[in-house]
Amino acid sequence: METTKFLDAKGLACPMPIVRAKKAMNELETGQILEIHTTDKGSKSDLTAWSKSSGHELFKQEEENGVFKFWIKKA
Repeated sequence: METTKFLDAKGLACPMPIVRAKKAMNELETGQILEIHTTDKGSKSDLTAWSKSSGHELFKQEEENGVFKFWIKKA
């Protein structure tokens, strides 16, 4: 899996990870992948819901040492 853009949103509280993700996603072309790292537990549900409502594909997420990682493919 090749990440096109990386967004470090660690330390940011809701809604900032979503706000930054939306801005970063606007800079990508269809089919490109945004990788996001957050520390906000709410990001799990927030980014999942945002991806779905925006039509993007959240195709992978994992947690490692308190860091939530998401890979979202732009629609």
